[in-house]
Amino acid sequence: MRIREMKQEDWEQVSDIYMQGIRTKRATFQSETPSYADWDKSHLKVGRLVSIDENGKITGWVALSPTSSRCVYRGVAEVSIYIAEDSRGMNVGTSLLEAVINCSEEMGIWTLQSGIFEINESSIALHIKCGFRMVGYREKVGCDQEGIWHNTVLMERRSKVVGVN
Repeated sequence: MRIREMKQEDWEQVSDIYMQGIRTKRATFQSETPSYADWDKSHLKVGRLVSIDENGKITGWVALSPTSSRCVYRGVAEVSIYIAEDSRGMNVGTSLLEAVINCSEEMGIWTLQSGIFEINESSIALHIKCGFRMVGYREKVGCDQEGIWHNTVLMERRSKVVGVN
């Protein structure tokens, strides 16, 4: 497996993996994948990475979104990470999350955060493994496509090299 920057032409495979996450009903409140143009507008231009297997197939992706338009929060970004169904449990998530942590620190980002469904134990465990900690809990913050309200946990990782830790 190797990690590289995501390209626009990766969108078909990336959106397929995103849809797999949507179908779990544990990863996002989204009910469908956005167009590339909409997704592109809502994510930072840097910190977009994909993992590739030995056959050139994308096995997972990670991307960063700004958390605020205010300049004082320029060093804070939200992490989105999705792993293909047939690649889960193979350290793809760990490799991607570690890579985006390194990339974010090179970009001067001092805090990464993730809002994760409380029932998504594997994602919570992945984030803890990569140095995130739970800093908050949001009760019934969103409703899924079936009308079920979900709690989320807010996880955060402070850079050890950028800013105050």
